[in-house]
Amino acid sequence: MATHAKAAARRASRSPLVLNISRLGRRPGSMMTVSETVPSPMRIGLDLIAIDEGAPLDLDLRIESVSEGALVSGTVSAPTVGECARCLSPITGHVEISITELFAYPDSATEKTTEADEVGHVVDDTVDLEQPIIDAVGLALPFVPLCGPDCEGLCPDCGVPLATAEPGHQHDKIDPRWAKLSGMFDTVGGADDPAEDSRD
Repeated sequence: MATHAKAAARRASRSPLVLNISRLGRRPGSMMTVSETVPSPMRIGLDLIAIDEGAPLDLDLRIESVSEGALVSGTVSAPTVGECARCLSPITGHVEISITELFAYPDSATEKTTEADEVGHVVDDTVDLEQPIIDAVGLALPFVPLCGPDCEGLCPDCGVPLATAEPGHQHDKIDPRWAKLSGMFDTVGGADDPAEDSRD
């Protein structure tokens, strides 16, 4: 009873990207498919755009047994959310990646001659797709996401999105080198100007 409880707890804590391939067997040429939607176990992507934790990941995969391990190939797609790098407005999108990943069988020559970070490994009849998906999504997403190719960004002076600002939006700016002089010129011709008094 305790053994079953421990096994259930292990399965509950396992990432949905850890796939059980026990029914695949190790006979080269055998194959199984995985076509399902699972929640993303974490936020996957870049600083400005990513797949949110819990977002639906659509898996369309084929897993084949080869002499040295299990070869996983197929596509993973999911919705993305983020913000425009220019105007910071919220943006949504979609990303689809292709993966081809070999997971070495225990005691295979590939497992014995490679490090854990060089190739995946079949562990307890499972393959973990989390890291390959993280790596592929990071490469597929735009480093500078935009709400549109012609986004003008924010006004550098007041921070208003230029796309929604009034036509001709601008600010009168004085070169800081002349700022003091402009204050002096404001008094010329005023009531306290001695030149005006001498002309009277």
